[in-house]
Amino acid sequence: MLEALSTPRNRYRSLALFLVCVVLAFAASMVGISDNPPGIALAFFSTVAFVLTFVHPWRIAKKFRYLIYASISGFLVAVILHNLFEGLAAKMGGSGPVYSVLSGAGVVFFFIALICPIALLVGLVGAVLVPRRKKGS
Repeated sequence: MLEALSTPRNRYRSLALFLVCVVLAFAASMVGISDNPPGIALAFFSTVAFVLTFVHPWRIAKKFRYLIYASISGFLVAVILHNLFEGLAAKMGGSGPVYSVLSGAGVVFFFIALICPIALLVGLVGAVLVPRRKKGS
């Protein structure tokens, strides 16, 4: 089971972080993210809140290192699959159910590729801060 849902306290924190994610994403969409630094910042912090929704209860650096490894490999795989699906969709033409499925898969892997660098950043910060916090406690 996910640690983020293991105790009532973790569930409330996860829900609060997810709500922050949704509010920031909505604000980013209202402001606009096309060449708009405030909108891009809101979208960035929305994604950070989304990643923190799942990793906030972690208390050991090893889990954050796994997040670093997973985000690097996930980014590489997502970029390759996004380009593959977009290329196949372009070869299929501009309509039909196969084109729609391939384009949809390309969009999904594009969003995964956008989340991975932020997960890498969260993993790096967590891997550095968690051992320091234990020494201070």
